Amino acid sequence: MSQADRPLDMLIVGAGLSGIGAAATFRRRFPGSSIAILESRERLGGTWDLFRYPGIRSDSDMFTLGFKAMPWRRPISIADGPSILDYLQRVARDTGVDALIRYRKRVVDMQWSSARCQWQVTVIDSSDGSEEVLRAKFVHLCTGYYDYRQAHRPTFEGEHDFRGRIVHPQFWPTDLDYRGMRIVIVGSGATAVTLGPAMSGTAAHVTMLQRSPSFVANQPSIDSWARALERFLPAAIVYPLVRWKRILTSAFFYKIARRRPRVFRRRLLELAAQELPPDFDVHKHFSPTYEPWDQRLCAVPDGDLFKEISVGRMSVVTDQIERFTSEGIRLRSGETLPADLIVLATGLKVQPFGAVKISVDGRSIDYAETMVYRGAMLSGVPNMVHTFGYTNSSWTLRADLIAAYIGRIVAYMRRHGFDSVTAVRDPAVGEMPFIDFNSGYVLRALPLLPKQGDRFPWRIHQNYLRDLFITLFSKLRDPALRFGRREAGT
Repeated sequence: MSQADRPLDMLIVGAGLSGIGAAATFRRRFPGSSIAILESRERLGGTWDLFRYPGIRSDSDMFTLGFKAMPWRRPISIADGPSILDYLQRVARDTGVDALIRYRKRVVDMQWSSARCQWQVTVIDSSDGSEEVLRAKFVHLCTGYYDYRQAHRPTFEGEHDFRGRIVHPQFWPTDLDYRGMRIVIVGSGATAVTLGPAMSGTAAHVTMLQRSPSFVANQPSIDSWARALERFLPAAIVYPLVRWKRILTSAFFYKIARRRPRVFRRRLLELAAQELPPDFDVHKHFSPTYEPWDQRLCAVPDGDLFKEISVGRMSVVTDQIERFTSEGIRLRSGETLPADLIVLATGLKVQPFGAVKISVDGRSIDYAETMVYRGAMLSGVPNMVHTFGYTNSSWTLRADLIAAYIGRIVAYMRRHGFDSVTAVRDPAVGEMPFIDFNSGYVLRALPLLPKQGDRFPWRIHQNYLRDLFITLFSKLRDPALRFGRREAGT
């Protein structure tokens, strides 16, 4: 068989954070293997190239959002979007991953043949609409979890009466000049608390209108440990030290939050109150009805949100929208918020597995009827893994682990002459929701997502230390895994 006729050893779908990391890991472990990355857009970076709204940044620190094997070299912990994109471009370039990416290639269908032990992957070229078919031994879906082309965009009564402009952060207009405008941001999540301080410096005033509050915590943008250690230690030592400090600190506070939620809540509110005016109603505006980490905590670098509220450039209103008017938004309380610009930071639309249709030996697979094995494989689907990061920590921590685990699996298969591996669901394992999280975008998507089980290895634990040990040292021969070989002559 000629090189051109051979199926790819690994096909990765998506050239964002997960895809770049997965490709670099596989390439490093299996030099000489054939790898391709298919990216539906015209540039790499995923989230960090797509979003262009003011202040776009990560709410995870870069010492854990960065890859373990490819250190983040700056003391800045909470980095802006352009800096993260620059980091990803550098990683792709330095590891040679950039040469593996095929742009404007959207995967629409994948069909598995057990006889051949390979995937037949249908790809659409978005530049001209042409179609091609690729073959691969293994597929790694690194498509993220939300729809790039659509957002969660509720409609409100009276929108057409509003004389100003309405925008959604996912589709930020490049021509938008908001200097001197009265701005109302509808939302209370990470996007809203990022947008407010970023826009308030040039706007006339910014109001963050929230139906219900979120927990908000100040996080220093510069890691003091990193800054101190880099004075006398090489970067190769500083990075792992600061990274582990971040991992352990995060795990410690998460455990406290889950075990003693009232204490954790009270402390968050006390810290917020210390940075806000004495007459600010902290309980009304920053004390949600849910417990800490039932939804993700909103980090504000150097308390920028609190500072903007304190100096009067921003305000927070907790109320519900009755309707839009020509001048702004009328609330259920009867108050009207005047606005020239309304930003609907109303969230994402979850799109499981990039909306790729998959079938196994002619049988269509419904994602919602599968169960996730070790947070990476779907029951009944051979030679396919997906990456879904942690909800309580940096996405990349789990992405790195999944890439390492798949490396172990592939190495094991090569040593023993296997061509396929399938996670086989145990009927005795009880079902649980895929994500133990009550954010709106999660709850809206649960019917479309796989299930997780009520016990290991089908249970997804939000615990990096536990997952690290299991990934590196657990046995690969598992009753839940079925290994196979292709039929002779295929």
